[in-house]
Amino acid sequence: AMPPALKQLAGQIGELTSKHHVTIFSKTTCPFCRRVKSLFDSLHASYHCVELDQIDNGKEFQDALESMTGQRTVPNVFIGGKHIGGNDNCQELFSQRKLIGLLRTHGYQYDLIVVGGGSGGLAAAKEAAQLGAKVACFDFVTPTPTGTRWGLGGTCVNVGCIPKKLMHQAACLRESIADAASYGWEGIGAADSITANWATLRSAVQDHIGSLNWGYRVQLRTNKVEYQNRWACIVGPNQVIGRDRGGKETEYTAQKILVAVGERPNYPAGVPGAQELGITSDDLFSLDKPPGETVVVGASYVALECAGFLAAMGFKVHVVVRSILLRGFDQEMADLIGAYMSEHSGVKFIRPAVPVSLERDSSSGRINFKVSVTPADGGKPSQQVVQCDTVLFAIGRAPVFSQLGLESAGVSLSKAGRIVVNDADRTTCESIYAIGDAAEGRPQLTPAAIQAGRMLARRLYGGSAENCDYAGVPTTVFTPLEYSCCGLSEDAAMEKFGKDGVIVYHKNFNPLEWTVPHRPENACYMKLVCAKAPGQEGREPILGMHYLGPNAGEVMQGFALGLKKGATKWDLDNTIGIHPTNAEWFTGLDVVKGSGVSAAATGC
Repeated sequence: AMPPALKQLAGQIGELTSKHHVTIFSKTTCPFCRRVKSLFDSLHASYHCVELDQIDNGKEFQDALESMTGQRTVPNVFIGGKHIGGNDNCQELFSQRKLIGLLRTHGYQYDLIVVGGGSGGLAAAKEAAQLGAKVACFDFVTPTPTGTRWGLGGTCVNVGCIPKKLMHQAACLRESIADAASYGWEGIGAADSITANWATLRSAVQDHIGSLNWGYRVQLRTNKVEYQNRWACIVGPNQVIGRDRGGKETEYTAQKILVAVGERPNYPAGVPGAQELGITSDDLFSLDKPPGETVVVGASYVALECAGFLAAMGFKVHVVVRSILLRGFDQEMADLIGAYMSEHSGVKFIRPAVPVSLERDSSSGRINFKVSVTPADGGKPSQQVVQCDTVLFAIGRAPVFSQLGLESAGVSLSKAGRIVVNDADRTTCESIYAIGDAAEGRPQLTPAAIQAGRMLARRLYGGSAENCDYAGVPTTVFTPLEYSCCGLSEDAAMEKFGKDGVIVYHKNFNPLEWTVPHRPENACYMKLVCAKAPGQEGREPILGMHYLGPNAGEVMQGFALGLKKGATKWDLDNTIGIHPTNAEWFTGLDVVKGSGVSAAATGC
């Protein structure tokens, strides 16, 4: 039997472990005690600590603990009144994704509710669940004005990156087929006899998207994330109302809520017929009929990418541009893209111009699209009508918060209408977070949202303290002549460092595979934007890299790591390139922009 003195201490231990959800019996000099405290701190778990070397009867407490648990060493940890063991036991529970569940005391249905089943939301939901959190993911697609809807996965999978890249690939294949005769292939026929079957392409693309939708459902189920195909309205810091298609409402609660709803395309305000007769990229990839002659309104990357692959498929394409192309990107590169599309892709630009109205032609059934065009000399605008089969609006995107209930939870929005967040993705409501396109100041890119979602989950449930680093995020525009970049544009660099503080190395180049079919010479271009370093000529820090040519995304991805690690011009010059490739030209740029020396390609 336990001696009376130990029995009394055992009673005190029982009272402590009942009163506090986590109790640690520790010693201030023990490194293992420090490790276990650090673990609980990283998981934002409160605990009561008894430092046995700081109390008079610490040895007797240790005797009582040994009698109760069979463990004399410290740390000696109890969770929920149950003896867990020492540091190794706690670390093992954490690695097995079981510790989060043991620490749960909040009383809500879930640890985390994710609102939005796009790239960022799914990444956060899966990561949090893998770390032991109880997670629900709400996703509901409001149909477009034309009735288009889609499955789980968000914009990228259903109506963005994935279908866009596949249709861009279809466009690239047309060029490859046209080049084939120059490489000795026979029996293909003339390039102008090649036709695209829209129905076949659309079906293939939608079949692939369907497989991805199913794959996401399986991943959520495998990771024990509860999927709710319901519209979510946040009604408080920890409360969500889920509404199904039939209008039935159910209340759900969670300790934390993540908003990852992304954005939807804009329609122009005050343009009659825009929503009734126009479409957006949300509709394009699932059109039952070929788009035919198309007017694309906008100068965003979405506008130019869609215009490019539609033109390659043989459709007549007009692009209505209000001002500049690719706002936010390097403007020299943007102008080169526009020139190539105009001269070699058959795209007709109408600029500067704004839409006026859309009307259905009563005799032909086509759309009469009226635009207001300003003359090059800045004179009085005139109106002209373009008759077409499809009008595609690609004038920007915005998050849709009208029924999300953010205000009732104390979540603030920026002047631009996005959610205000801090570096850790927390909103002005302590229990609500936001990532991806809906958050203010974040790159509107799928990989950035995925990274942010994973890292947020790790901070909340994985003991991490790392925030997502958005510096030097690479991206690619899949226009007919692809454009990739990383870091600052030339204009942005000069704005930051001054015109005299920037040096640009540049070069035109001819891809080897273009030489045999005699594709346009010197159409491809690259430049390296660097900060001048007096006394360190040739070793300037790289501020930005820009590439216009084939396989742009594949070229830039590896260089992005160099920029992230602070690469200099010397680092590139000291790198041996892979020959013959287009990327290798970056390792030997020697023409300074503005020097008067030609940047034209001179060989392989």
